[in-house]
Amino acid sequence: MLRKISSILLVILLTISCSKKIVVDTTISEKDKAVEIYNEAVQALIEGDQFYASKKFSEAELILPSVELSAKAALLSGYSLYLLNFYDESSEKLNSYIKKYPGDKNIAYAYYLSTLISYEQILDEKKDLEPLLKAQEKIYFFLENYPDTEYALDLKFKLSLVKNQLAAKELFVAKYYIKVQKWIPAINRLKTIVEDYSETIFIEEALHRLVEVYYKLGLESEAKAAASILGYNYNSSIWYERSFAILNKDYKIKNRKTKNSKKEKKEKGLVKRAISKILGSDEKK
Repeated sequence: MLRKISSILLVILLTISCSKKIVVDTTISEKDKAVEIYNEAVQALIEGDQFYASKKFSEAELILPSVELSAKAALLSGYSLYLLNFYDESSEKLNSYIKKYPGDKNIAYAYYLSTLISYEQILDEKKDLEPLLKAQEKIYFFLENYPDTEYALDLKFKLSLVKNQLAAKELFVAKYYIKVQKWIPAINRLKTIVEDYSETIFIEEALHRLVEVYYKLGLESEAKAAASILGYNYNSSIWYERSFAILNKDYKIKNRKTKNSKKEKKEKGLVKRAISKILGSDEKK
C-alpha cells in the first residue's frame, strides 16, 4: 500500500515538473515568435509590401517582450499604412500609439506623421475648408510642443503653404462676391486676407481688389488708403500699378513680360530618414 502511494506521489511530482517545463518553453517560444514576426514585418516594409507589414507590426505589438519594441511596432504599423495613403487607418493607428505610449522616444515623429496626414489631404482653394483648418491646427500644436525637433522646420514651411491656401480660399470667395456685386461680403473677405494672411502671396491682389471695390462704391479715401499700403510695401507690383491706374485715369499700364519661375521643391525624404533611424536602432540592441 505504501509503495502504491509513493508511486502515485511520484507521478504527481513528475507531472508538475513536466507542466512547469512546458510553461517555461512556451514563454521562450512566444518571445522568439514575437521577434520573428517583427523582423518579418520589417522585411515586408523594406520590400514594399506595406499592407502586410502593417498587419504584422500590429500582430507583433501585442506579444513583443518590451514596451519599447511594442511602441515601435505600433508606430511602424501606422507608418506602413501612411505609405499606402490609407490616411484614416493610419491616423487611427497613430492615435492609438499616442494614447498607449505617450512617453515613447518617437512620440514627436508620431505627431509629425499625423500632421502630415492632415496636410496631405488639403484640397484646392475651391474645395472644403476643413482640411486646411485641421492641418493648420495640428501644425501649430506641433510647433508649440516640439519646436526644437528636426521636423519643426519642415512644418514651418508647410504652415506658410497652408496659410497661402487659406488666403486663396478667401480671395476666391471675395472675387465671387465682386462678380455678383455683393460688396460688403467681398470687403470682409478681403480684409480677412489683409489682417490674417498679410505674409502670403495673395496680399497684393487683396489690397488691389479693395481699391477696386472701394472706388466703385465711391469711397475714394478708403481706396487711396488701400492703394497707399500697397504702394508702400509693393510699389513694383503689377497690382499696385493697376490700383494706381484706377485712381489716375490718365495713367497707362506698361506691358510686362511674364516669367514662369515656379520651382518645384524636391522632397528631402525627411519621413523616410526618420523611419530609417527608428529601424536602425534595432541593430544596436
